Amino acid sequence: QVQLVESGGGLVQVGGSLRLSCPTPTIHKSDYAVGWFRQVPGKEREGVGCVKQAEGIGQDLYYAVFSRGRFTIRIDHGESTPHLLLNDVRPEDTANYYCAVGWSVACEADLKGDNYLSWGQGTQVTVSS
Repeated sequence: QVQLVESGGGLVQVGGSLRLSCPTPTIHKSDYAVGWFRQVPGKEREGVGCVKQAEGIGQDLYYAVFSRGRFTIRIDHGESTPHLLLNDVRPEDTANYYCAVGWSVACEADLKGDNYLSWGQGTQVTVSS
């Protein structure tokens, strides 16, 4: 299992931006997927998006409908760190955001979190109006 520790959450005003990070320095194999999820107490976990690295194929990205155009997933290869960039945030984006890693993941099909093997504890994002 891979230990994941998210960071970058906090209080942000409506319309603002945040960058969440999920360092993965112990992952050496190139074919892995990183998913971002969020959850509000009392509600089901919600997939935000996913990036899958496949050697020789490139990068596969998938975003949930609500995040398209506002959220971006990037991987800083030099630091082995996936990021989730939140732009133009809204009050309904308030949630605990966390990342997960898996190797047998299909980004779109597993948007609910199936096939991810390691999960972080999350970082809280609170959007104030």
